Amino acid sequence: MDNSTLLSVKQRFGIIGNSPLLNRALEVALRVASTDLTVLVTGESGVGKEFFPQVIHAFSARKHAKYVAVNCGAIPEGTIDSELFGHEKGAFTGAIESRKGYFEEADGGTIFLDEVGELPLSTQVRLLRVLQTGEFMRVGSAKVQKTNVRVVAATNSNLMKAIADGRFREDLFYRLNTVPITVPALRERPEDIYLLFRRFAADVATQYKMPAIALNEEARALLENYYWRGNIRQLKNVAEQISAIEETRDITPHILAKYLVDESSATSPSVTQSAKVEDMNSERELLYKILFDMRSDINDLKRMLADLHSGYSSYRTNTPAPAEHNEVKALLPHTAHAPIVEDVYTESEIVEDAPREMTKADMQRDQIVKALRRNGGSRRAAAAELFMSERTLYRKIKELNIEE
Repeated sequence: MDNSTLLSVKQRFGIIGNSPLLNRALEVALRVASTDLTVLVTGESGVGKEFFPQVIHAFSARKHAKYVAVNCGAIPEGTIDSELFGHEKGAFTGAIESRKGYFEEADGGTIFLDEVGELPLSTQVRLLRVLQTGEFMRVGSAKVQKTNVRVVAATNSNLMKAIADGRFREDLFYRLNTVPITVPALRERPEDIYLLFRRFAADVATQYKMPAIALNEEARALLENYYWRGNIRQLKNVAEQISAIEETRDITPHILAKYLVDESSATSPSVTQSAKVEDMNSERELLYKILFDMRSDINDLKRMLADLHSGYSSYRTNTPAPAEHNEVKALLPHTAHAPIVEDVYTESEIVEDAPREMTKADMQRDQIVKALRRNGGSRRAAAAELFMSERTLYRKIKELNIEE
């Protein structure tokens, strides 16, 4: 395939880079576009997998029909069948009317299933039937319907490991993986890193009407040799942060290093199961939120303790110590260098059992319950407040036995 074709595709879809690995992935996408073969796009999170199904659809015979993109990891397990295949009126609580699913809406076009590794096993069976026969049934219906869609799927999960763990069907994997496309990680295309950084910095400068930042040679070398665990998404964030925060427009290695996470002890990560990664991120965000909420509580406690200390000092100044306390104090050994400890115990003092220490699960449960209450029970709004997907929130509610 000639370079002019690749260049026009990159310009049309805003794809930046000249890496041989990137060019190879684009060539495969263009060659398979004219067929109806199912395509599986794999690669780490943040590498730009979402561009490839768009390219395939745009250069296919289906380009004038619908293109539907579905994030399988963002749909709760209890509703994903309805979202994909539709439902009949009365099929479940809240189904007040019949509804088409994405496969019905995309009939004649292309459907992109992002994070396909997150699909529940029951939904995987339904998807396999669509791929094999083009047939599906709405939830709550016994009527078989036909659809003619081109399926492009993507995942950052290790599906072979998911198959070994019993979380993904092997027959579905081979149906999806008819034509595999692997999108390279950013660290595998170092020649593109500086090009991408300049583009992101220029975009920020144009949007906010400010001079664009520029890297000197040493800073560029640091940028190109960094590991970029978060790939293009992380690079874009760094460019935007430096553009917004730094006053100087000439960026040195010292300035750049402040925005790069230390990767000196990092090892090359394998592509892990995305649900585990999302859970870790969600738990981290929850803990951050708990700490921020606790900060104001701690400040209030400090003020209360200061008021109590002030009142107690006034009380000690105006009140003589009990005789029995003085006798105990006289018996306590002390030296010229040791401070005299004056603990006050009164007959009315109540010794309570120490409160149970809160576990991480307790803190997570508390934050989820509060978020649900603040948002009137809306899972979508609560998930947004807690920086997690609806599906992750749904899973957490089940794991922590939270009554909504």
